[in-house]
Amino acid sequence: MAVSIDLTDPKTREDLAAPVVASARAATAEKPALIGMNRDEMAAALGEVGVPERQRRMRVSQLWHWLYVRGVSDFSDMSNVSKDLRTKLAERYTISRPEIVEERISEDGTRKWLFRFPARGAGRPVEVETVYIPEEDRGTLCISSQVGCTLTCSFCHTGTQRLVRNLTAEEILSQLLTARDRLGDFPEKDTPAGGIVPAEGRKVTNIVMMGMGEPLYNFEAVKKALLIASDGEGLSLSKRRITLSTSGVVPEIYRTGEEIGVMLAISLHACNDELRDVLVPINKKYPLEKLMEACRAYPGLSNARRITFEYVMIKGVNDSMADARDLVKLLKGVPAKVNLIPFNPWPGSSYECSEWEQIEAFADFLNAAGYASPIRTPRGRDILAACGQLKSESERMRKAERLKLEGLMVAGHGAD
Repeated sequence: MAVSIDLTDPKTREDLAAPVVASARAATAEKPALIGMNRDEMAAALGEVGVPERQRRMRVSQLWHWLYVRGVSDFSDMSNVSKDLRTKLAERYTISRPEIVEERISEDGTRKWLFRFPARGAGRPVEVETVYIPEEDRGTLCISSQVGCTLTCSFCHTGTQRLVRNLTAEEILSQLLTARDRLGDFPEKDTPAGGIVPAEGRKVTNIVMMGMGEPLYNFEAVKKALLIASDGEGLSLSKRRITLSTSGVVPEIYRTGEEIGVMLAISLHACNDELRDVLVPINKKYPLEKLMEACRAYPGLSNARRITFEYVMIKGVNDSMADARDLVKLLKGVPAKVNLIPFNPWPGSSYECSEWEQIEAFADFLNAAGYASPIRTPRGRDILAACGQLKSESERMRKAERLKLEGLMVAGHGAD
């Protein structure tokens, strides 16, 4: 049975409404975050607080270690940084984590967090969902790149939520940092300053940009966050263990390989333009011919660095053996694997998951044609954490609950 840990205690919700309002009012005076800055930007930030240029490189290395190796979220924990500099940094910048509104734990061990980020500019606080999937040989974190989505893929729950805004590099990275906090994946505070968690002991070993949103419609922030995540002197995740999934934003696919260098996944789901126009409407702008050209030109593509094609199995829609044959023809000449994803139901969807026997027959045909085609085991379905099920809890709250969070009224806790 799924466990739900609501970190917003109902008894204190009225008290918690006030800080939300205060945060919104103070939005124009918010502190910029050091998290998400590259080294040059961090050096400039140090210059803003009076650090001499000759010291900045060394100070950047210190901050980088504390933020991304030690995982601290309070300047006071940076024990080898002078108290004066810590005070100046705390006055001008933030390294705090997002609020964890809710943490849900599935019966299969999958965890889903609802994170709330503070208002930016004239906007309001926003919420995103992030999912951790533990397996025997890895721990995969599914990260969001946008609040909502513009793509309206007909089988995807996230696509029913309108786009609110792109996430910043800080907000993308903060999902990883906060997940590692919750999983105990950073050194304890009393660990010697040089100590790190060994690679084989990491709980988060892989990350996938497969959460809410289309990563390539937020290219610059995603690029910045993933380059920091893969930096060898910080979070140090191998680029072979980072996968970016796109529905087919063709102009940015080549740039992904050239400028970020991570593994690529294509949210495919159909082998002809007529059906893909319905399932993945971006296909009307970038049809399959253009998409496959971009895949064949992906930098570094080889048998060792294959493209993953994601294919959700929908009963009576795209799961026939004729579809399997068309898929083999479409992928001809592309080093590829196919992830077959049993459709994950969500409230209001008219689609059904393919019969298991049909999924297995589909997989057998692809495997016989030379394409590894694992069937993805559905994880976290009971907490709406499976592929295509993510949607911000804020979008499911009743209007009265949203007003309550703004401090305008008091009402009962909203639900679906």
